[in-house]
Amino acid sequence: MQSLGRGGCSYRLPLWSLLSGRVFPRCSATKVFVGGLSYDTNEIILRDAFQQLGDIIEAKVVCDHVSGKSKGYGFIRFDSETAAAEALKKMDGQLLDGRNIRVQYPERQNGRHSSEV
Repeated sequence: MQSLGRGGCSYRLPLWSLLSGRVFPRCSATKVFVGGLSYDTNEIILRDAFQQLGDIIEAKVVCDHVSGKSKGYGFIRFDSETAAAEALKKMDGQLLDGRNIRVQYPERQNGRHSSEV
């Protein structure tokens, strides 16, 4: 299988698809969306909460460009798909900074991935 792409998305190319000329876009399974964050949760707190599940490449809390305040969601990018799957299984619905968080894979919205913030 060949993997090509950019911006968190890859193109998985099985040998038969190379022969047929088909390419199937697939979002990277190493990135997870974390919703329901407290407005006081910062990237350090977010990273610390998920660190025991695997090595983290990036932890990002999305903030309003004008006010600089958290929008209540963020993203974690792990170094492996296994760690991301563990995060989904173990952290979804857990309490973080007094709030029950939602953990899921990012979804596609308006022709782009919701992880492309």
